[in-house]
Amino acid sequence: MNAGKTTQSFWEMDEMRIITGAMAILGGATALMVVVPYMLLKNTAPPAGLKPYTTSQAAGRQVYIANGCVYCHSQQPRDIKQAPDAARGWGRASVAADYAYDTPHLLGTMRTGPDLFNIGARQPSKDWHLGHLYQPRAYTPGSIMPPYQYLFTVRKGPALPGETVITLPPAIAKPGEVVIAKPEALALVDYLIGLDHTYTPLPALPSPAAVSTKAKP
Repeated sequence: MNAGKTTQSFWEMDEMRIITGAMAILGGATALMVVVPYMLLKNTAPPAGLKPYTTSQAAGRQVYIANGCVYCHSQQPRDIKQAPDAARGWGRASVAADYAYDTPHLLGTMRTGPDLFNIGARQPSKDWHLGHLYQPRAYTPGSIMPPYQYLFTVRKGPALPGETVITLPPAIAKPGEVVIAKPEALALVDYLIGLDHTYTPLPALPSPAAVSTKAKP
């Protein structure tokens, strides 16, 4: 009577077991990579030295995102035990509190160019940044960074009142022409100069023990 029936092995896979296993793995990964970090960091306050972005800096941050700067520049110096980022002048290793006002975070995934976490401390000159955006190789020989000349207006004759004219090196400056920074370029430079995380002391993160204690009723 039971000749037509087959018994399923414990290890035999079917659609339901595959789906259940996939959901379990996804749930575990989500808990480990999303829920646990959130519980650890949700009460982390911004350090006293970290200020919210100004209106101009926030606009410049959007220009940074729109132009894909995050694809070539990181904003996360690593610990001295992992890499010589501090020796490169990029500053101390970053911590979660440093990004309190960043949404979305612009940590980056690669470094075709230098880390910009503290570019405002390393290079606070507005003129330098504007000129570097217009023609990077005039300021950093051998740079592979593309020029962002569409963020500027070039014309003959004097600038108009209120316009910001960039001062270019003599090798690339053309007589009779002025290079004027558009609002997008000025906002981007304000954002870059504002990237200065050299404040002290280093923000402290809550310990896992403290978090678990707070979670208890």
